[in-house]
Amino acid sequence: MPRVPADNAMTAAKAELGRYLFYDKRLSANGTQACATCHERERAFTDGRAVAIGSTEQFHPRGSMSLVNVAYSAALTWANPTMTRLEDQALVPMFGDHPVELGLQRPADEMLARLRSTPTYSRLFAAAFNRSPDPVSVENVVKAIATFERTIVSFRSPYDRYHYDRQDDAISAAARRGEQLFFSSPLSCFRCHNGFTFSGAVDFEGRREGAPEFHNTGLYNLPGALSYPAPNTGIYEFTKQPGDIGKFKAPTLRNIAITAPYMHDGSIATLDGVLDHYAAGGRTITDKPFKGVGHDNPNRSPTVRGFTLSPDQRSDLIAFLQSLTDEALLQDARFANPWKQ
Repeated sequence: MPRVPADNAMTAAKAELGRYLFYDKRLSANGTQACATCHERERAFTDGRAVAIGSTEQFHPRGSMSLVNVAYSAALTWANPTMTRLEDQALVPMFGDHPVELGLQRPADEMLARLRSTPTYSRLFAAAFNRSPDPVSVENVVKAIATFERTIVSFRSPYDRYHYDRQDDAISAAARRGEQLFFSSPLSCFRCHNGFTFSGAVDFEGRREGAPEFHNTGLYNLPGALSYPAPNTGIYEFTKQPGDIGKFKAPTLRNIAITAPYMHDGSIATLDGVLDHYAAGGRTITDKPFKGVGHDNPNRSPTVRGFTLSPDQRSDLIAFLQSLTDEALLQDARFANPWKQ
């Protein structure tokens, strides 16, 4: 079971309210976006963009991360090591202005008034927070959204059926060979994309497997004090430690075949391109403004060493990554837009 805060116990009523709120554009100041705008179920709760775009059409510096299995993640964002609670993270897109996402301003009276005037919410808030004297509050909004997000789990991929349901024909022979490559020492993909989430350290009730890790993969190597282009300098933004420049969270590889483009800034379009990057042990960019040899980045993770793949091995590895796609998740009615039903 995921770790759940003591003040926000999981209930079906709260999760259902959270689903309605997740898809509701009333949560943006100008009524143009919802959480689901950047986290689409059909894309494994990403949006297909290189970088996200906020409700005021401001481009964000990074792409929208998948919310699949986020309940088990020991770190919730690309580059904030202090963000570990979904309830806290939900406040960032709502009220943040660096960049503007949903564009709300505290105390969010206008947004709360919209919710109170919607008959559906009179029923849903009362059911989810029946002990609150005033159920419709910012605190309860984020508690409900966090509860819904904790229900978004993905363990029904062909890979899961092969390993856990003992369905021998769930994945191809190529995918099985690709799995062996993934977990081999020459490639070492598993060193960053490990655990049942394929994203590093996981956190769940009764156990924590490792501390959150952030990695510099040699994606950039600019001259000067910052080897990564601002504002995407990794956890350095928070720690101000030079050794942290360019260090980002390893995203989940579950459903990776449908969550292109890749990397924190969407700068690699395809899985083939991602393999090129890691095979080289860092990306070489020949043109300005980002010209540089990523392999030479002084902060590059020691596990990003480079490797050689034959065409057949490359095909096998991609087949393995494709076996992590959970088609049932992408069509699961429990995670669908309730306003369209």
